[in-house]
Parts: sequence; structure tokens; C-alpha cells
Amino acid sequence: MSTPWTWCGAFGVQGGHPERELITKRYLKFQRGLARIALERMAEAEGFQPEAHDEAADADEQALEQTLSLNEQRMRAVVDTLKAHRVSSVIDLGCGEGRLLRYLLKEKGFSEIVGLDVSARTLEMAEARLKLDRLPERQRQRIKLIQGSLTYRDNRLSGFDAATLVEVIEHIDMDRLDALERVVFQFARPGVIVVTTPNREFNVRFEGMAPGQLRHGDHRFEWARQEFQSWAKDVAERFGYEVSFAPIGDEDPALGAPTQMAEFKRCPGPARL
Repeated sequence: MSTPWTWCGAFGVQGGHPERELITKRYLKFQRGLARIALERMAEAEGFQPEAHDEAADADEQALEQTLSLNEQRMRAVVDTLKAHRVSSVIDLGCGEGRLLRYLLKEKGFSEIVGLDVSARTLEMAEARLKLDRLPERQRQRIKLIQGSLTYRDNRLSGFDAATLVEVIEHIDMDRLDALERVVFQFARPGVIVVTTPNREFNVRFEGMAPGQLRHGDHRFEWARQEFQSWAKDVAERFGYEVSFAPIGDEDPALGAPTQMAEFKRCPGPARL
């Protein structure tokens, strides 16, 4: 990993009512199905689409990366990073169908595991794939799935040792990224945050990809290494974190690895906003 950097700063969330989700759920208290639909539609209007929404694109992306066993390497890298920090509570933001959650459940050191996604349907798929209804009671108490948006402040995201954003940020419109940054880095503010995202430079190595093509049909962007590191450096500076970087997957000498990972560690003391 590269040498960590430290920066500070922050600002408040813009773009809509900060208690939007709470108000929606209270208003529709006795109609939970409508509350779920309302939350999903508002998130879609704001430009956030979880990875699992486009199943055909998911399949294409998995097939593209399968020869590298990239998903396995990615999950192992994230879990190993969390274990290195000795965290016990983890929230997976944009958890999709529960790929990372499955790996976290296998590790006894994680006593509290939460998966959050904006899509109720995707959470139902995660629950089925994780076979939560068949888990022993002690195991079942370790994990919870919740519905919510990553672009609005949510008190349920606070209090965790670590948060993960695994192949999530590239699904968000660029003009909404600042809202996610404040929700995660300023308000939730876990001790450790792990972010992974594709390395655009590596795409030319994938057979059949046209120039300029993105790996997933719902990706709003894919960053080159310098772009990702510049973004992460700026976020760390504004919100009081140290950041270091690591490649995931087999590295090309000129193009880097297929996946890039940023590891944020909160600086000691109160947030310097």
C-alpha cells in the first residue's frame, strides 16, 4: 500500500430534506409496501441505482471478470482489511444481493453485520441467498438487512466500527457523490471505511470490450487510478481521515490491477469540519 495521507474539512448535506426517509416512513407507517416503493423511486430520481437492479448487466460483468476470479479476490481483500483493523461491527453500504455479507458471516470476529440497500427486492434476494431463515439463532442475531438511501443522512448508519462501499460509488451520478460523501464520512463517520471501484485503465485487457465501454450497463463512470486517488485524497482531507491504496487482482505493469481499493482510517480526535 502507498503511504497514508491526512487531511480535514466537511460541510452539510444539500439536495432535499435531510429527514426525507424518516418522514416518508412515518407518513406511510401502516403501508410498508408503499413506503418501500416511495423510497426506491425517490432514490432512482436522484440517480442512485444499486448494482443488483440490472440483472442482465450483473451477469455480463460477472462473466467479464470470471476468468480472473476477481469477485473472490475483491471480497477477500476487503475482509482481510477489516480483520487487520480488528473491527467487530460492519455495515455494508449498497450490499446488493449479499456477496460481501456471506464472507463476513464466515468470520467469527464480526459480531454485528448490517447490509443496507435502497432496493427492497434486492434485500429479499440477499435474505434468500444468505438463507437467513435457516441460520442458527446465534448466527441470525449477528446480521440484519435494512432498506435505505446512501444520499440522505440516516442515524442507523452511525455507531459502526467500519463501513464498506464495494463496487458502489460508480453506480451513483457524479453530482450526487458529494451527498454520499457527507452521509458516510461526515455523519456516519465509522473508524474504517473501505471503498472498491473498477480501474478503467484495465478495461482494454478484457476480451470483447469496445473502446470507452464500461463494465456494467448501470455504471455512471469508471475512474482511472489517478482519478480515484485524487477523489479519495480530497475526501480524506475534508473529513479528517488517512487514506491508503491497494490493487486487487493481477496487475498489469502499465495498466494496474482491475480493481482499486481505498482504505480510510479516521484520524484521532473530533471531526475537523
